[in-house]
Amino acid sequence: MNYMELLDKEIAKDKEFNLDTYPYEYFGDLNTFQIYDFDKESLTEVVQRSQKAFERFRRHSSYDRTDILLKAAGLLETHSDTMAEIISLEAKKPIKAARQEVSRCVQTLKLSGIEASKLEGESINLDVAPNGSNREAFTKYEPLGIVYAMTPFNFPLNLALHKIGPAIAVGNSVIIKPSEKTPFSSFFIRYIFEESGLPEDVLQIVTGDGERVTDHLLEFDEIKKLSFTGSARVGKIIKSKVGLRELTLELGSTSPVYITKDIDDFEGIAKKVVNGAFSYNGQVCISTQKAYIDEAIYDEFISHLKTQTEALKYGDVLDEATDFSDLIDGQSQERIAEWLEEAVQDGAEIITGGERINGSVTPAIVANTSDDMKICTNEIFGPVLVVEKAASTMEMSEKLNASEFGLNVGVFTNDLKRALKLGNALDYGQVLINDVPTLRFDHMPYNGRKNSGYGTEGIKYAIREMAKLKMISLNYE
Repeated sequence: MNYMELLDKEIAKDKEFNLDTYPYEYFGDLNTFQIYDFDKESLTEVVQRSQKAFERFRRHSSYDRTDILLKAAGLLETHSDTMAEIISLEAKKPIKAARQEVSRCVQTLKLSGIEASKLEGESINLDVAPNGSNREAFTKYEPLGIVYAMTPFNFPLNLALHKIGPAIAVGNSVIIKPSEKTPFSSFFIRYIFEESGLPEDVLQIVTGDGERVTDHLLEFDEIKKLSFTGSARVGKIIKSKVGLRELTLELGSTSPVYITKDIDDFEGIAKKVVNGAFSYNGQVCISTQKAYIDEAIYDEFISHLKTQTEALKYGDVLDEATDFSDLIDGQSQERIAEWLEEAVQDGAEIITGGERINGSVTPAIVANTSDDMKICTNEIFGPVLVVEKAASTMEMSEKLNASEFGLNVGVFTNDLKRALKLGNALDYGQVLINDVPTLRFDHMPYNGRKNSGYGTEGIKYAIREMAKLKMISLNYE
């Protein structure tokens, strides 16, 4: 089944728009559509139905939830070509990158199913306390209720599943609001879950203006948790509004990498840095944005970076040979071009790239920057890599920790002592030795510090943040 067949199946063009079944209207292709703008009355109905679904679903066994998640993983794998095409077209993501995302999504669902079967409490030995004898106690995890999830355009399916999978694994219901730019991936996965036996209304999708929709939903006490992936600016606004609800914020970063002089595989490491900086046009929250390179190897390493960057091919998203394509929208292109122009005016040097090409900007390597430039202090979210010499005597932990962000950081070194020292000194959620900061495996803990976030994702860790812990004690004296 290709995406056109799926949409024809899901949308009856000759019938009146039906909110219960189709929260969007379709007008011809993935680039020409109008999503339904949920009003307060519609959102009220969604919450009511979601709460009723939760009351039923919470009684399902771990076996049932595991079975649903594993079936969904299998169905998604079967329809992986369809899903990759949808992601590629709606997110303007090169098809080979879209396929990688779908592959990760299958793994995310499998991991969610596995963890659903492993979620268990522990026995508590109360008699270690005075007067604690003759008591047996144990803990258990229970679902929270309705989880409201807000997801961005750049990984429209996998970032959604990092919220949906753990929520379902515990027994919550989910209301997901995808980016207005990439809603179709969420509709497809709802179809997959329905075919996998997920009860009606456990997973619902709302669309429309993010701030207005969120403000309305947060009026309902039934919403027990909000999980958001997006910018630090919006994350701070959301944190001020959620009150005592559970909250996870996966926000931005300037994801630096430090390359020491004792490395030996220049070409291989340069390839990792180029891929980390420019995959999907740098529109990744852990895209490698800054590279601090030891001055002793700077010129040689830059030569490798430049050669590999200039070899990247621009093209159509469905072309297998395409490495980078148009950015998500014209605003992004304009902002990135302006930031580069400002940096050059203030003395920066563009080593390669930085030119507008149709709806994109050619991958740019920029040197001679200063810390007050936007391309250094702000998350670029585009195909720009800032490079800087690092003196061999420099205390790099202080330099790397100076950022207001703290999500992922990478260090390339063959010196074990240096690796351990930096690993412990760096104020980041994830320190990746001999990998770029763009690396993420879906089962690893994933949390930001400072302006990079709040709470922890990664399947096992997210599940525990979507559950509440209860202790039960029995006095049998």
